[in-house]
Amino acid sequence: MGVENKDSCSQRDSAEREGYVRAHRSFRRIWKERDSVQPELLEEILKKDNLNRAFKRVKANKGAPGIDGITVEEIGAYLRENQKGLIERIRRGKYTPDPVRRVEIPKPDGGIRKLGIPTVKDRIFQQAITQRLIPVYEPLFSESSYGYRPGRSAKDAIQKVKEYAEQGYTYAVALDLSRYFDTLNHEILLNILRRNVKDERVIQWIKRYLKSGEMENGVVMETEEGSPQGGNISPLLANVYLNEFDQEYEKRGVAFVRYADDIVLLAKSDRAAKRLLESSTKYLEGTLKLKVNQKKSRVVSVFAIRNFKFLGFTLGKNGKGVYVRVHGKSWKKMKSKLKELSSRRSCQSWATVFSENLFKSITLQSHGFRGSQSQWNLRNYPDRISLWNGA
Repeated sequence: MGVENKDSCSQRDSAEREGYVRAHRSFRRIWKERDSVQPELLEEILKKDNLNRAFKRVKANKGAPGIDGITVEEIGAYLRENQKGLIERIRRGKYTPDPVRRVEIPKPDGGIRKLGIPTVKDRIFQQAITQRLIPVYEPLFSESSYGYRPGRSAKDAIQKVKEYAEQGYTYAVALDLSRYFDTLNHEILLNILRRNVKDERVIQWIKRYLKSGEMENGVVMETEEGSPQGGNISPLLANVYLNEFDQEYEKRGVAFVRYADDIVLLAKSDRAAKRLLESSTKYLEGTLKLKVNQKKSRVVSVFAIRNFKFLGFTLGKNGKGVYVRVHGKSWKKMKSKLKELSSRRSCQSWATVFSENLFKSITLQSHGFRGSQSQWNLRNYPDRISLWNGA
């Protein structure tokens, strides 16, 4: 028996070594082969104008430092000293992203949202990748998808729900995905990306971000699934992943509106809506390996003031027709925020408070704004800043 166990262990070790060598050779070959269908994509990402644009965007967004402690204000000096080495390592496939810094923030409903904060330099590189992939994917995304997309907003999404309601689609399937960003299946996501990103070097770079790990209380843990909220590339990857759902349900002729992981399917009867709830749950959990929160996902009337809430809005109906209004909970939250801002700045003039804080808060809250605040901050950021000069 001892001899058999020894032989079995030897065979397993040999197979593992062979698999490692095969994977290592495959990875090295990826970075040597330049005759792929899209060999220029990595070079496009690393062009100095693209990197400078990414630098400006991250600088404008501000944000907390990652595990290396380097702040947005300090990153310029760091990159001026290290940019050539970083770019060369990326080109040779030797660059390893840092683990993200795991933080937890309270959710309005009492839960906890986990964020993964990459280092500032990795946020810049992720933004550079995103800028080159957005033109690839925007034409492929559904017209029913509104989140994290240029020229689209939460206001547009609820307006589309209103249009469907006016056409008789008054029953909504409100789908709630449990920990969506934390549960993206890496294998499925990478295979989806390979359909349109033909430079395997870029795929492997993205894979390294997905597998970079997370640090919490000084301990680094591996990441086998998910794309951490906090990374610049995560919103795009989230849309790429759920675009599979969008395309499938467009083929089925289903009316729906999606804003990131907030999904509403619409039907003209309670019975049809219940069938949609069953079929969509089966697709999301079976095909995309996601988890649908059964307690929060349900069929409701779009006019149910208390039960239907989408991106902070709800629908009403009167003699003049269907209209959109801010949901009661969102309105209460907005008033609380305004009170906090006004009391915090009591020593300043009311005009200053209004112009700098309250107006922005009113706009963001009442429009159900859910994405990055970069669209606000970037507007005032000077275009003259240029850091990447040797890429």
